Amino acid sequence: MEAFIGIKNENIIQITDSLSKLLADEFVLYTKTRNAHWNIEGNDFYNKHLFFEAQYNQLDEIMDSVAERIRTLGHYAPATLKSFLELTHLTEASRSHNDSLGFIKELLEDHESIIIFLRENIEHFASELKDYGTSDFITGLMETHEKMAWMLRSHLK
Repeated sequence: MEAFIGIKNENIIQITDSLSKLLADEFVLYTKTRNAHWNIEGNDFYNKHLFFEAQYNQLDEIMDSVAERIRTLGHYAPATLKSFLELTHLTEASRSHNDSLGFIKELLEDHESIIIFLRENIEHFASELKDYGTSDFITGLMETHEKMAWMLRSHLK
């Protein structure tokens, strides 16, 4: 059902296409964080196991909010593994060791990639597509990812 909320339909299509890509990125990052939680090894196992759990729980909430934003705008959220892999900017994990340093570096790169994607779209959504709500929404997501990235980065010192 089309939403009549003061945003041109062609703009909503562009916005929901971008949000679908974001949702795919969030899902891939969530899966990679789950992988780190499940498969971490080493003398810091327990602490990192709990740390990765906290991160994937945050990502679960983010995924839900992105999908709900897409639905709020009158479109359907992608919800298959195939569609996520077609839409994502991220790559699947390809690791040979399950050490915390490797997981953290890889997850940090993905958070930073999402932060850049969000930052590039804040002004675009507001000024060009006239969707201040989604612009505000992704600003909040960017701040959340920045904090999650900081937490990961802090482990690298």
